[in-house]
Amino acid sequence: MSEVAAGSAFIPRRHHHLPLGTGKWKDQLVKPNRQWHVVTQPKWQPVIKNQMVKPSTYTSRISTDLPLYESPGALFDEYLEDKPRVFKAIFPDKRRSQRINEEEWRIQMLPIQFLFLTVWPVIDMRLRCKSRGKDYPPGVPHNITKVLELNIIRWELQGLDDLLKPSHFSLGVKGALYPERQAMQSRLKGQLEMSISFVLPPVLALVPEDGLRSVAESVLKRLLENMKHKVNGSLLADYNEFRKQKLKNLV
Repeated sequence: MSEVAAGSAFIPRRHHHLPLGTGKWKDQLVKPNRQWHVVTQPKWQPVIKNQMVKPSTYTSRISTDLPLYESPGALFDEYLEDKPRVFKAIFPDKRRSQRINEEEWRIQMLPIQFLFLTVWPVIDMRLRCKSRGKDYPPGVPHNITKVLELNIIRWELQGLDDLLKPSHFSLGVKGALYPERQAMQSRLKGQLEMSISFVLPPVLALVPEDGLRSVAESVLKRLLENMKHKVNGSLLADYNEFRKQKLKNLV
């Protein structure tokens, strides 16, 4: 989960993102690409027709389900409350991350190869704890005691020339991480969904849909697998350290 990048099926109509080529974040409505055509009528009266270009949208999902070894004095719920520690376990490279406030971090992702383009996404991620079944993400049972919700709330694409900038681009990531307990056993469960939506610039408009879909889905899958690896490895290892420290202090 070190590099995110790039979803979710929950992309809002209005996004907060950093326009390409600027250094300031601000609200901006994403305008679809428009192509104007002149249609000649029998009486030679020009009529302007506005044709909307439909964005291409791709979504990928991944989940995790692992044994979780908790201790009464060091529950996973308490660990999730320490959001800076959780973030550091998932995104350990301090050189590419910056804390914005109590819940948000800015992350400089590793470059992503798409077709023959290379882009450097910069994302703002929010981590938020929820409990008692209130406003839980879809798919999370309401009897779960604590949920850590992950969302990308702003983004910027760096490294593209004006000629290659998409006229429309949106990125969505939505995830949840939580402990599920049954009888005397606990399991770490998580779900992550990433989606991208874009309109290719005119110079790439002839790329076949099948090829475009294959590349987009490959990029999404690679990013999600990376994030899952971080949760399954780094996060669980850090929780075990947290548990040992807590139990040692109780002695």
